[in-house]
Amino acid sequence: MAAHSQYEELARQLSAIGAVKREMGRMLPQECPPASAGVLTLLDRHGEMRMSQLAELLAIDMSVTSRHVAHAAERGWIERKPDPADKRSRLLRLTPSGTELLEELAERYTAALARYLDDWSDADVGQLTELLARLRTSFGDCRTRAHHDFTTRTPAG
Repeated sequence: MAAHSQYEELARQLSAIGAVKREMGRMLPQECPPASAGVLTLLDRHGEMRMSQLAELLAIDMSVTSRHVAHAAERGWIERKPDPADKRSRLLRLTPSGTELLEELAERYTAALARYLDDWSDADVGQLTELLARLRTSFGDCRTRAHHDFTTRTPAG
């Protein structure tokens, strides 16, 4: 097991990752804020879904999800169609335009990482990727855990 001081340093480094995420967010086109990119990414990864499922995956309120969906739909990146299982509900689906935008975003992100990490070896990049994947696996499904922790936490704890 690592020493306490190592965990403290890891906590500082993870906190500083926010700056990296903000810099990567600056690479998005002006009309595509990070939240819209997140919506598109989830629809690409999981396929069409109801708004409630998207809100759960984003771990945000339905009203906030609705605003993000409206933004993406207005730009033609997603479409809403009736759910055959429940005509009162709508299914959200990525459009070809949304897929095209995601491909552009992936190219921008990849180019940025290549530029920022151009002095890293392939082994270093591979090791970072493996360790980040391992870290994420160690935490499990953070959305479920955060919801559980919030709903089971006592005022004292």
